[in-house]
Amino acid sequence: MHTRDQRVFRTVSRSAAADFEAARPVLRELAADGRLVDFVELPASEEDPADAALMLEHPRLHPWTYPYEWSFSLLQRAALFHLELHLDLLERGFTLSDASAYNIQFRGPNPIFIDHLSIRPYREGEFWLGHRQFCEQFLNPLLLRAYLDVAPNAWYRGNLEGIPTSDLARLLPMRSRFSWRVMTNIVLPAYVQRRSTSDRDIRFNPGDKRLPLPAMKAMLRQLHKWIASLRSANVSATTWANYATTTTYDDQETARKKDFVARFVRESAVRHVVDLGCNTGEYSKVALDSGANAVTGFDFDQQSLDKAYSRAVNEELHFLPLYLDARNPSPDQGWRQSERTGFRERFQADAVLALAFEHHLAIAHNVPLAEVVEWISSIAPAGVIEFVPKQDPTVKKMLALREDIFPDYTEEVFGAALEAVGTVTARERITETGRTLYAFKRG
Repeated sequence: MHTRDQRVFRTVSRSAAADFEAARPVLRELAADGRLVDFVELPASEEDPADAALMLEHPRLHPWTYPYEWSFSLLQRAALFHLELHLDLLERGFTLSDASAYNIQFRGPNPIFIDHLSIRPYREGEFWLGHRQFCEQFLNPLLLRAYLDVAPNAWYRGNLEGIPTSDLARLLPMRSRFSWRVMTNIVLPAYVQRRSTSDRDIRFNPGDKRLPLPAMKAMLRQLHKWIASLRSANVSATTWANYATTTTYDDQETARKKDFVARFVRESAVRHVVDLGCNTGEYSKVALDSGANAVTGFDFDQQSLDKAYSRAVNEELHFLPLYLDARNPSPDQGWRQSERTGFRERFQADAVLALAFEHHLAIAHNVPLAEVVEWISSIAPAGVIEFVPKQDPTVKKMLALREDIFPDYTEEVFGAALEAVGTVTARERITETGRTLYAFKRG
């Protein structure tokens, strides 16, 4: 897949043309029911690769996400969607040639498949060659959170193929290793992988073995049942997962804050909003109710993200909550540092909300306040940023066990930094402790 003049294309090579021709009716059906990204067939031109039989043009999806930005709930939904699609294809005489999590994107909280050429005719008796890839990119990260309460995001990002089965097998508690599911999908494959890379010569050619179609379907159904039953461990509740109920705002202050955000969205007529520190999606919903078409939320807290996903699904919101460590946004990476683009390029929007967010970077992580403002405002041409002063109870708690080394953390410095990047279009103090909302327009 590649882009040209902001258009998205996929090359169908001559070697893949026959499989594409056979799969075309199924691809059309999947696109029509929203499970596969739409496509238009175009003849190959001189600009296309020499072996191109034809080109497919796709609509540009926004936002574009990667599995290491997904919460447990999003990754679980993507895994189930992948298995359901594969089972449906097998019923039609087709299969998936691989099992990459990168073949799935989201529209709101709903997954959609994007790799048309991995759908090909099923060959009687073939093995599921994508099993290891499915485990490392879907199952293993889910088990890491479900069994050990360890968020896989940073590890996943550092190893683009997911969580290695050999590593997970070493980490799992002994009691879980005797589970038949864990034994067959994790422990035994890890053992075979170790043996195959040791001095012992193990040869395995999938073409020499046959897997009956009913057994293939049974394997996929068993994985589906197992993954659907998994729950994130959540050994202890986090502060931020319960923020909506434990916040220091009283009802009137909350109402003023919601009204300010709603008024900004209505008057700005924005379509796509990025919500930094979205928590469980309370203000993302306000933005959608006020006229925004879509919201992409970001948070660091895993439990908050799972609750935000449940809200998006249950209330049918076009809201996608993603994991973000704002101190360390995802960079350009992969082959030649261009295979997967970073946060800045993928998450531009019409407006940005940064509510009760800036102090976590400026106070908790020592990022200069002016740089925080500059970074937030670079995401969108307009937005709302909440300034939380030192006299606020939350900041007092943050400073209680450390030296106050932030003489420049003042509302005057904040306001000047915002004026340096644009114009303050509205300002309202919403709490007795001095929390203040600023609406701005960049440039």
